[in-house]
Amino acid sequence: MYFLGFDLGSSSVKACLIEAETGKAVASAFFPETEMPIESPQPGFAEQQPQNWWINACRSSKAVMQQTGIQPSDVAAIGISYQMHGLVIVDKAFNVLRPSIIWCDSRAVPYGNGAFDALGHDRVLKHLLNSPGNFTAAKLAWVKASEPAVYAQVAHFMLPGDYLATRMTGEIVTTASGLSEGAFWDFQANQPAQFLLDYFGFDPALMPPIQPTFAEQGRLTPTAAAELGLQPGTPVTYRAGDQPNNALSLNVLEPGQIAATAGTSGVVYGVSDQASYDAKSRVNTFLHVSHTADAPRYGVLLCVNGTGILNSWLRNQMLRGSVSYSDMNILAQEAPVGADGLVCLPFGNGAERMLENQDLGASFQGLQLNRHGLPHMVRAAQEGIVFALYYGIKIMESVGVGLQTIRAGEANMFLSPLFRDTLANLTGATIELYNTDGAQGAARGAGIGLGYYKTTQEAFTGLHVTKTIEPDMRAQEGYKEAYERWQNALVNG
Repeated sequence: MYFLGFDLGSSSVKACLIEAETGKAVASAFFPETEMPIESPQPGFAEQQPQNWWINACRSSKAVMQQTGIQPSDVAAIGISYQMHGLVIVDKAFNVLRPSIIWCDSRAVPYGNGAFDALGHDRVLKHLLNSPGNFTAAKLAWVKASEPAVYAQVAHFMLPGDYLATRMTGEIVTTASGLSEGAFWDFQANQPAQFLLDYFGFDPALMPPIQPTFAEQGRLTPTAAAELGLQPGTPVTYRAGDQPNNALSLNVLEPGQIAATAGTSGVVYGVSDQASYDAKSRVNTFLHVSHTADAPRYGVLLCVNGTGILNSWLRNQMLRGSVSYSDMNILAQEAPVGADGLVCLPFGNGAERMLENQDLGASFQGLQLNRHGLPHMVRAAQEGIVFALYYGIKIMESVGVGLQTIRAGEANMFLSPLFRDTLANLTGATIELYNTDGAQGAARGAGIGLGYYKTTQEAFTGLHVTKTIEPDMRAQEGYKEAYERWQNALVNG
């Protein structure tokens, strides 16, 4: 018996098969092999075509099935992880009405801020735990105001994972956790936020029915099964946003535990049993996948949009793709801690919630042409990403989420010794890297949702630490000094 997990990111769609009994990943694949395009028809806009998600999910699914040679009937359940906060709108026939407005799109900020001010900050924060800011609800408000002819055809709005599941099952459903990440959830009433729907003038019928995170949420239609290379009737039993799912993949389910990722964006995600919030909504609180009425669990999320995308830009634009990422990591270590005074602000991928939805753009400051070279620029970029994450971690601490150990998958920026050493030395936290990723997490979630695992912990058989990075407290002073220069550059411009 096997479980199949999909991880719908902004760069690719990855699929992974795990063996149910051993928890071992037996095959994985992702498509496209080059990054999926993000369309930006205007400054601050970021869109993707949902049809491309489906095409690449089908290619990934068929690839893992071909790698293993197992029979489609051996796949017992499917789980889905997806890029958070995006908006997909469809008509009554489930036709997509416009490109998806994805997580790093900034256009809806005025609509979210307008709701925050009109409804009152205190009321909104107590009920939503976040400003509507740039979340899915505000994006739908933008469509309603800016594309009324399109909005008039909307039968349902969905998150990206809801769309992928709908293509599989022919049924539109969502989860409470998903609605919370879109700023649609009233935490006090424990139901969709009617007062926000009323403010924006949204018909509640546009919202999909709600299913549990771990439960059967539909079964593959014959058409979808044929396109995926799977068996009709296979159940979809789990879905979650990519960061709650990443936490699940790392067995981060209880208060005090911390998960991190550093792909296109960089995220630190802490679990709490308190429904706390930041008054400026710079870090955000959602329902975690392990939340229940009897044992509340909330995920406090810090996101830096400009993370791996900055490293990718340096490689593809400045270095013209002439070196690998591993070579870039070696190059960066030729420069000293602090990059000899060169500072990089990595905010070049849309409005940053951590900066109260400002879109500062990315910049290098203090560049000296007679002493700085490519090693300094690459190091300053990686350090700047860590410094931005640390800036947000200090905000997380102010709402009661501290960190002693950070768990992450051994992937993306965590493959860089410089990146992970800087993070460990600056925060003083031990970093544990694991043999997992989002697609594996989604596959384990499918097994939990199917009821195959009798306890949640049974789902983590096969998960183990691959590398541990301890902080070097003797080196911490140098990193602290470099961070203070970075913070001064951020505050003083």
